[in-house]
Amino acid sequence: MTQLRAWRNDLMGFLFPLETDRWLTVLRIGLGLQVTVYALFLRSDWHYLFAGTGKGLVSRELGEAITSFDSPLIPKLGWLIALGNHAGIGEETVLSVAWAGLLCMGCCLLLGLFCRPAAIIAWFLHLCAAESGGLFAYGADNFMTMGLFYLMLSPLPDRYSVDHWLVKIKPKDPQLLGFWQRVLQVHMCIVYFIGGLAKCLGSGWWDGSNLWRSLTRPPFNIVSPDILVLFKYVLPVIGISICLLEVGYVFFIWMKKTRLFWLVCILAMHVAIGLTMGLYLFALVMIVLNLAAFGVDSGVLLLRHRQRFHAVFPEKQLSP
Repeated sequence: MTQLRAWRNDLMGFLFPLETDRWLTVLRIGLGLQVTVYALFLRSDWHYLFAGTGKGLVSRELGEAITSFDSPLIPKLGWLIALGNHAGIGEETVLSVAWAGLLCMGCCLLLGLFCRPAAIIAWFLHLCAAESGGLFAYGADNFMTMGLFYLMLSPLPDRYSVDHWLVKIKPKDPQLLGFWQRVLQVHMCIVYFIGGLAKCLGSGWWDGSNLWRSLTRPPFNIVSPDILVLFKYVLPVIGISICLLEVGYVFFIWMKKTRLFWLVCILAMHVAIGLTMGLYLFALVMIVLNLAAFGVDSGVLLLRHRQRFHAVFPEKQLSP
């Protein structure tokens, strides 16, 4: 019984650690920036992507029909357009209002104004857009939806938001803050481990061929093939490194001695993906999620290391 009680205490300590709301600030501001940039990127193509039959690049109804195979309860822009039709509002106006609402909610999250309603509305509108444009959606949309879902359930507002300054709210329960950060951390570990394991099972990442195909396939062929040919012997090394980084994430990100190194490597990987393939939104959302999950803790560890260093060697200075 004593051993069981100790295991229970260890489990509760893991699930409900005491945390501040700094990670929540990073998540809110980061996702606010992500939603704002997402809306601005799609400003000129919004109607072209989500218009109905005969008006858009691909009929919105086709994307929503494909989504309905998974579940008819998944929100779609068609719901809002149908609601607008009942009120006598045309499709084009509804799409414009949806885009403006998404941009406005992104700005509200950046400022920390009406945090909870802004997070809920941003999650709903983005999910509608991602599911209605299912043929064009990719990993960034999935992770945006995931991040906004966690944000709207987290104990908002954080202390650095406008809401907190306007309405003096008591500090949130540190255990509740710790629980939601822990959920995000575990989710990120599962994502990287499964993704890395899938890469390891094939030969394409071990011999560099998958990297070659990814970097030479339009519209991701930003890097000239001539440059890739010059560094063709490096591609297998990079591919193996990515596999090891993603599989090892679930183990080494939890260790204090290796957390900062692993986090920097993962962030560098996503920066490289964004710059070499043009997947800027995907890179941004992954950086935001990693910083919110483990970046704040890594910063605290680095600060403590610097303080210990100065305590031992007060006459020396660490490079920034």
